Amino acid sequence: MTNWNVTVPEAVALQRELRDRLVLRPPPGFAPRLVGGADVSLDRDDPRGWAGIAVIDRSTMDTVDEATATAEISFPYVPGLLSFRELPILERVWERLRVRPDVLVFDGQGYAHPRRFGLACHGGVLFDVPSVGCAKTLLVGRHGALGEERGARAELVDRGEVVGMALRLRAGVKPVYVSPGHRMDVPTAVEVVLAVSAGFREPETTRRAHRLVNRVRLAERGGA
Repeated sequence: MTNWNVTVPEAVALQRELRDRLVLRPPPGFAPRLVGGADVSLDRDDPRGWAGIAVIDRSTMDTVDEATATAEISFPYVPGLLSFRELPILERVWERLRVRPDVLVFDGQGYAHPRRFGLACHGGVLFDVPSVGCAKTLLVGRHGALGEERGARAELVDRGEVVGMALRLRAGVKPVYVSPGHRMDVPTAVEVVLAVSAGFREPETTRRAHRLVNRVRLAERGGA
């Protein structure tokens, strides 16, 4: 297990150090069949966090494996340092998976991050797996107009650099913000998210991981 006992300044320094390990291109011949989704649920009034990963076979859209974990969250909420709150518990979930995905989609930012090392980048490097960030909100960057149809997209630009893509997964609803994690680039990240979308705002990877985590949280809290 990783030593997560770090201060905020140490976490920022670690992000900058690990950023040098980031690979912004997919592996040669990358053709993922198993796509994982990671999700973490945190409550302000509870020190615990609940995490889960669901693994989907993109050819059938069946869930082929899932795992969960519960743990106390000690790192404070600091914008841009979400990985230090969520990855300690997700690391436990990753170790419990029987079937590892070919690519892992995180419910958060990847390269579209002030230091270009968001949750999906950090998680991809930590687990040594191709990874994608698929967030519901923007952390950095701006994009132009995109069409209302499913699959419409617009480049997300920050400080003159394309860091991701605004992508609409359902006609007429708000887009998600897709960016590369580790061993990934923008076009491939978009392809991965589109491949596991099924008519909702978010991809099925995120939706199934979220439902999984909520089931565990409600069970452990006695349905509260």
